[in-house]
Amino acid sequence: MSTKQRRSGGRTALPEPVAGNGLLHRRALLGGGIAIAGAMGASPSITGAAAEPLAVDPWTLEPGSNSKAYELPSRFEKNTVRTLSNPNGEPRTQHARTPHHLLNGTITPNGLHFTIVHGGTPDIDPDKHRLAIHGLVKQPRIFTLETLARYPMESRSYFVECGGNSAPLFSREPLQGTVQQLHGLVSCAEWTGVRLSTLLDEVGVDPAAKWLIAEGADSPALARSVPLKKAMDDAMIALYQNGERIMPGNGYPIRLVLPGYEGNMNVKWLRRIKLVDQPAMTYYETRTYSPILPDGKAYRFFFLQEVKSFITHPSVGNGLTAPGYYEISGIAYSGTGRIAKVMVTADGGKSWAQAALQEPVQSKAFTRFRVPWRWDGGPAVLQSRAWDEAGNVQPTRAQITAERGETKGIPNIAGFASQHYNGPTTWAIEGSGQVKHVYA
Repeated sequence: MSTKQRRSGGRTALPEPVAGNGLLHRRALLGGGIAIAGAMGASPSITGAAAEPLAVDPWTLEPGSNSKAYELPSRFEKNTVRTLSNPNGEPRTQHARTPHHLLNGTITPNGLHFTIVHGGTPDIDPDKHRLAIHGLVKQPRIFTLETLARYPMESRSYFVECGGNSAPLFSREPLQGTVQQLHGLVSCAEWTGVRLSTLLDEVGVDPAAKWLIAEGADSPALARSVPLKKAMDDAMIALYQNGERIMPGNGYPIRLVLPGYEGNMNVKWLRRIKLVDQPAMTYYETRTYSPILPDGKAYRFFFLQEVKSFITHPSVGNGLTAPGYYEISGIAYSGTGRIAKVMVTADGGKSWAQAALQEPVQSKAFTRFRVPWRWDGGPAVLQSRAWDEAGNVQPTRAQITAERGETKGIPNIAGFASQHYNGPTTWAIEGSGQVKHVYA
């Protein structure tokens, strides 16, 4: 029977490959008339064992444990944790990376949301914490948390990404690592809080103001300059993260959220906003976030996290067990708005298939993309490229390294080729099912 023929009775069409190396049409995932069973075929890797009586396992023979005041993951998920760059808390920056290769969906659990902390996480008493707004304003004000909670609040899902996320891909040779190691400094959460524009309208902005300086209550008092235009657009003073109070490492009790802007500008433990007429040239924005480009110019005040995608399943650490049906899945996002399209290749770019986008597709938030794939057990080279609604396309690695440079080893955040990598990630799958990081 040909792939275009329909089976009698269930009338289920077998999906046809739409690109090389077994990529199937996204309709198989969208419920558009092609049953996923047709893609499975007789693959033992997904169809399961023959029907037989279920075993009576020990946990069905006695009562389980008591409910906890705060639910924690199962003990069998003990490996689904963040990796720490400074687990002993030495006097230097600490990174905690999200395990994207072990997660699914679009929202990052609070305990797995990435963090970068330069001076340790402060233990802030919310009853004593204050937010001051001053500078070029008509009426300076100080806000308590109780005061902020009285203002109209809204909830929005936004990604936050470190400007140095994916920096290992600036290396001239592909570094072997999981998605967590390569891209673990980005996460997505539902943030709830007050629009910053609401507070600025209340204090009255002086016409001379063009920027604001946001400062945190941590010991380094990290401060960043933010264009006033962004502050009056979609900036938020967030009090909640995924429905509960913000986690300490993510800025408890309040943080600034600047949708689509590089993570360090989303100042945590926010205590002060000063309106000014020019950028402050603070320590971090002049030292760390002004990398030098190949032409010798500084890459300064480039705030936007551009359109980007990467495949999480399969990937390094998520290999394949046997030939048959699989779902290629990953994350796409853009600092300019919604994701419009994601294309996936399984043959190193010779042919491409359009992925299905998981609804809802939200602006400046993670979008999960999925492509059905029938792996024949041979070598494959997987890669994704994303487009956003503004028409921006994820660049090739050659394009982005030509503009921003390469490094011989692990990028130095204080040097060039360390910030804003949004090129592709390529996974090579061997006949054994093992996955390696390659450049293509």
